[in-house]
Amino acid sequence: MKKITVAVIGAGSWGTALAQHLAGLNHEVRLWAYEREVADGILSAGENRPYLPGIKLLESIRPTTDIADAVSGARYVLTVMPSHVCRSLYERLLPHLQPEMTLVSATKGLEENSRLRVSEVIHSVVGKRFNPHVGVVSGPSFAPEVALGRPTAVVVASEDPAVAGRIQKDFSSGSLRLYTSTDVAGAEIGGAVKNVIAIAAGIIEGLGLGHNPMAALITRGLAEISRLGRACGARAETLSGLAGLGDLVLTCTGNLSRNRSVGVELGRGRKLQEILASTHSVAEGVKTTAAALALAAAKRVEMPITRQVSLILRDEIAPGAAIGELMGRSLKNE
Repeated sequence: MKKITVAVIGAGSWGTALAQHLAGLNHEVRLWAYEREVADGILSAGENRPYLPGIKLLESIRPTTDIADAVSGARYVLTVMPSHVCRSLYERLLPHLQPEMTLVSATKGLEENSRLRVSEVIHSVVGKRFNPHVGVVSGPSFAPEVALGRPTAVVVASEDPAVAGRIQKDFSSGSLRLYTSTDVAGAEIGGAVKNVIAIAAGIIEGLGLGHNPMAALITRGLAEISRLGRACGARAETLSGLAGLGDLVLTCTGNLSRNRSVGVELGRGRKLQEILASTHSVAEGVKTTAAALALAAAKRVEMPITRQVSLILRDEIAPGAAIGELMGRSLKNE
């Protein structure tokens, strides 16, 4: 069987974990890193120490900082960049992409100014040359656990069922199970907005408020995600599945969640800029909060938790006071 060439664009923790998984399937994997020191470190030490420390990477993974080299002849271009650089990176990729390639997004976020989902950004950029085959991978999946081969289930969504089916077949293994869907909006809204709710979950933890408010937050957070998702054309079953509820539960309760960790520190009284300056990793929920609120306003959707998270991030309200605002809202039916 001929090897499949996969270009993984983005060597953060999630991109590196997916490269490790795909290399384990005997695919030819090229991992593009923005930072030269990351690529050099993988070559010399066999490890991505800034983003995925302590995990020995397979020798077949080929790191590179040359984006043309990374995608040359690839069947799949798997993009795992932060959402705020998605457009600029796809513009760099555009001259090197071919119509037969399948573009797979594993980024969970919204573009801040346009409020577009990542797949919409991809279509807006790549559509200048050709109509791309696009799939989206989302669901409850911490990078270290995927890299270590822990059992994980996610969703691959594409408007074209054949595209989703190909990705499912070529990316699935005994440790990573992919379910297919045609609900791209649901997969992306669920994956993006759960990061905002996870910041709120971390704040509850940082304030030491216990389990009752955490359960209420996850439940009402899902209600917010579902309202926005439905307004964007998502299906209810997607938002109650892996890409919605599943990802939300993991990100709100797991200690490996970067967004939850930001919330914990906010709840303990640290300022946002200080928190962000102390980590290599990107907490997507920080930028997604404003985009989600703007999208909600455009769709006339109420998102009270997201609004309070936004006020906290802008240092316009203290975390404890934000909890009081939510608890003091007018009483209503569930």
